[in-house]
Amino acid sequence: MSGKIALDTDVSIKFLNGDKSIDIFISKHSEVYLPAIVVGELLFGALNSRHAEQNLVRHKKLIQRAKILEITEATANIYAKTRLSLKKKGKPIPENDLWIAAVCIENKVPFLSNDEHFKDIDNLLLKNL
Repeated sequence: MSGKIALDTDVSIKFLNGDKSIDIFISKHSEVYLPAIVVGELLFGALNSRHAEQNLVRHKKLIQRAKILEITEATANIYAKTRLSLKKKGKPIPENDLWIAAVCIENKVPFLSNDEHFKDIDNLLLKNL
């Protein structure tokens, strides 16, 4: 069994929707993390859906199972440096994704996402299926 893995929102949703490849990948890790920003995106998605109550229950089970990566002053410092680096490269990414990457970098937790723009971030331990 491998160590830690943090999940992006897209991966979390696929997992919640029964994607077996993600379930298998996650089961090979001893610790599953969710950045606080991902938690917010998941809760918003559940509340904004047609089946809000059902989805909220499902989403909260995943959230309670995971360890939450909180935002700190160190996260903010990494965020600022990462954003500047991407600006200089001409490769901006969505704000939430910058915060997600920063908290994973701060905590040295590998990050599972299918979003291509994360590959442009220095020091992010990016994993994909």
